[in-house]
Amino acid sequence: QVQLVESGGGLVQAGGPLRLSCAASGRTFSNYAMGWFRQAPGTEREFVAAITRSGVGRYHADSVKGRFTISRENAKNTVYRQMNSLKPEDTADYYCAAATTRPTELRFGARCYEYWGQGTQVTVSS
Repeated sequence: QVQLVESGGGLVQAGGPLRLSCAASGRTFSNYAMGWFRQAPGTEREFVAAITRSGVGRYHADSVKGRFTISRENAKNTVYRQMNSLKPEDTADYYCAAATTRPTELRFGARCYEYWGQGTQVTVSS
């Protein structure tokens, strides 16, 4: 079992930055690729970004490319998501997730992830 706890959400003005963190515990963090997803009310969960076990490989959805950056510190069992130039449409609950993968693999679909955090809410005001 892997336990994931997100933090860092809150209310921010449009154009501002916010950094989310996701702390993992339970099993060896570096054995898992990590992902961030978001879900706005009345919508399906949306893939945002993913990172390989080492942190070398990263992928961001087109909707956030150039504004959001995923990173990880395996020594701290933590994955981050730096969000810049936030827009009102970024308002959602944000979730981190862990997937068992080979070292250089990424995962993009929610069904590919085995463990999920409880989510942290981000609200962007216009």
